[in-house]
Amino acid sequence: MNICAPNSIDQALQTRLVEPCEGVVQAVSLGPDAKPTLGQAAAVASGRSTVHLTDAAHLAMAQSEAFLNDLIAQGRCIYGVTTGYGPLADNHIDPRCSDTLQRNLVYHLASGVGAPLPWLQARSIVFARLSALSQGHSAVSRQVTDILAASLNAGLAPVIPEKGTVGASGDLTPLAHVALALMGEGGWLDAGGPVENSAAFKRIGFTPLCLGPKEGLALVNGTSAMTGIAALNGVLARQAIVLTSVLSLMNAEMFSGHRAAWHPNVGAVRGQPGQQRMHQLLWSLSESSNMLQPFAPLPGQIGGEGAVRHGQIIPQDPYSIRCITQLIGASLDVLETHDAIIARELAAVTDNPLVFAEQEVLLHAGNFFGQHTAFASDALANAVIMLGVLLERQIARITDVKQSEGLPAFLQGNQTGLNSGFMGAQVTASALVAEIRTQAIPASVQSIPTNANNQDVVTMGTIAARKTSAILADAYRIIAIQALCMAQAYDLRINECDCEDFSQTTRALHAYIRQHAAFLDVDRPLSSEIEGLAQAMQNPLLWHEIFADLPFVKDTLSQF
Repeated sequence: MNICAPNSIDQALQTRLVEPCEGVVQAVSLGPDAKPTLGQAAAVASGRSTVHLTDAAHLAMAQSEAFLNDLIAQGRCIYGVTTGYGPLADNHIDPRCSDTLQRNLVYHLASGVGAPLPWLQARSIVFARLSALSQGHSAVSRQVTDILAASLNAGLAPVIPEKGTVGASGDLTPLAHVALALMGEGGWLDAGGPVENSAAFKRIGFTPLCLGPKEGLALVNGTSAMTGIAALNGVLARQAIVLTSVLSLMNAEMFSGHRAAWHPNVGAVRGQPGQQRMHQLLWSLSESSNMLQPFAPLPGQIGGEGAVRHGQIIPQDPYSIRCITQLIGASLDVLETHDAIIARELAAVTDNPLVFAEQEVLLHAGNFFGQHTAFASDALANAVIMLGVLLERQIARITDVKQSEGLPAFLQGNQTGLNSGFMGAQVTASALVAEIRTQAIPASVQSIPTNANNQDVVTMGTIAARKTSAILADAYRIIAIQALCMAQAYDLRINECDCEDFSQTTRALHAYIRQHAAFLDVDRPLSSEIEGLAQAMQNPLLWHEIFADLPFVKDTLSQF
């Protein structure tokens, strides 16, 4: 099978969340008695953790499979098992044609187009589907979940074209490509690229899957593609929020900002939980700074004579310093809502029909409909865009000699004019903000009828999740540009003050950035440094790496 080369965003995604040689962490359990978290989805997807099903999962699956087989033997009309699909459900199918019916379902749905989803995303999708099936309401055999778990534990991912789903009956198209790979007729990837089918199944330890009476339908009929991608988005967005916070602290120190704006009392009277957490964070991390205007319970007195006294000290800062607790705090609140929705969706049964063996009930319904994930993804996209907007404004201010309070134009003090410093990088940051703003139009309201008007409303949830992922990729590039600018400004400022005057957080962050990029003494291409730092800052162990010698800072940031 020919596999298209990943685009630049895919290449960035493929290395996200992969820890440096930390080994496999504790195995993740799935089943009705073990609900997964977003962090666990990311750990399994990145290969840092293995996955297995609980005894309760195996029992529930066996019961639902046996109950379904009894209904089939009774000649019951069961959608997708003894009927055709979608508007063709008025055609009743002899159970003896079950294998052909299930195989043809996968075949006709395996119509995805575009580049393959990144290895990491494809594995998170498999994890999400495995979790849904492990709840025991889909009537699949143990072989189905065993081969899914084994593929994850073998470091493999199915080849899933990125486009083709409207998130209506769930993610039929991408999940059909998962099923096709399990059947030995699709493609496989590992972290290094394509893997031949024979080699993949040897690593998995299984032969290709033969689909049982409902197993094709159970594999494809759910929200697992949008949910798997959204789970990774939540993990990455949380780290982006914390990075934006510590870089904003660093920026405020460059401008001798007023610490009073971050006082916890301000957050307390607002009552918004994200803002309150940001006040607590910045108030704590800024305590060791002598670069900020120290907190005073009362403002200073005005002095001089005359009705109007010009050119006096301004008692507060621009919004890109003063309002970071409000802006980032609002993004944090959106993230918390997103993550709560996606965590519930990871543990959900998104399938149709649903089998309740203990109650001897089979229900035709619509749990595959992905509106929750679609809305959550669109909301998170806007929250991440605003992080980019904030950082771009900070970059613009610190590179503008008219606003940077003594720093040289574009942070280049060596033969300015002959050297242009961060002029080009500032333009790139502006371009990235413009690009992510173009993706702010919500996907979740773009319903268009499909499937001969059977799917007359659809969610576009996977488009929303993919869009948010692309926004995050560019947001990390903006973060990287801001980080480079902040390290440069730090090096220029310490010519005027003692480095000990900066907060411990800023000093440690500066040292980390300098491990990835040197001081910009004379102009050089910055593209690879921006990309490299953007990648590095997505490491889930980042706080341990940067603040290993600062337990208070590390523990504080890890709480986020």
